[in-house]
Amino acid sequence: MTIEIASNVGRARLRIAYERLGDPAAPPVLLIMGLGAQLIGWPDGFCDALVQRGLHVIRFDNRDAGESTHLHDAPPVSFPAAMLGDYSSVTYTLSDMAADTVGLLDALGIDSVHVVGASLGGFVAQTVAIEHPDRVRSLTSIMSSTGDRGVGQLHPEAMSLFAAAVPTNRAEAAQRMLDAIRVIGSPGFPPDLEAAAERAARAFDRGFDPAGMARQGVAVLASGDRTARLHALAVPALVVHGTADRMCDVSGGRATAAAIPGAELWLVDGMGHDLPRALWAPLADKIAALVARASR
Repeated sequence: MTIEIASNVGRARLRIAYERLGDPAAPPVLLIMGLGAQLIGWPDGFCDALVQRGLHVIRFDNRDAGESTHLHDAPPVSFPAAMLGDYSSVTYTLSDMAADTVGLLDALGIDSVHVVGASLGGFVAQTVAIEHPDRVRSLTSIMSSTGDRGVGQLHPEAMSLFAAAVPTNRAEAAQRMLDAIRVIGSPGFPPDLEAAAERAARAFDRGFDPAGMARQGVAVLASGDRTARLHALAVPALVVHGTADRMCDVSGGRATAAAIPGAELWLVDGMGHDLPRALWAPLADKIAALVARASR
């Protein structure tokens, strides 16, 4: 891996860690990861599959994740208050994270990209498309939702993941990932447990930050429902969701596709809230086809 650092990014002037893969002259695809996740959450093999399809891949750490800026001096987060509409503990919103994303493009000298977001990264990708439409050539939203709390609900069994003990070392981080896969992974596809544990251990080393994850989480709550604004998008879009997703119910994907004019909806039987190896090639095919359609 060749991780680079962009400094003074966006209006918040953050440090953003990123990696570029493939030919810089190829169509650029920007990958945005989910809640508390890092750029390495995009499996290397999936990134390679995109590169093999003639795409230039950029993946990065959001604020409060990995090697990007962590807002350690921010006030403590109150999830219960935010759930009830009290956003006084919210440090930033999805709009701020979208501005970080656009700021990275500015730092790299890239006018526009094909944006791909997974989970919370899908929320950010949608927000970039809504608030910075000139920077987005196409939008792919994976295992995400619209911000409407009536769809994309968390399955009760997945609630246990947020009550689990906070890891204090890389071995515990790896075990927590394995425990999560058993709850929210893809029951229709065999998991690569060894690779998942290894990525979790690396993520712990790169910048494990539960408080940062909490700040990202309340940013979602404070940003509200995007449905009406998604109706106004005029960008080629692909929505991908697993029918077995327990972290974000498939209704979230259906609602996203229904909200974006002309969006393609790909529902994957047996897919949960992860990116199983068996789906890397077909997902890369779908994204490459969307890029080609947007280019036309």
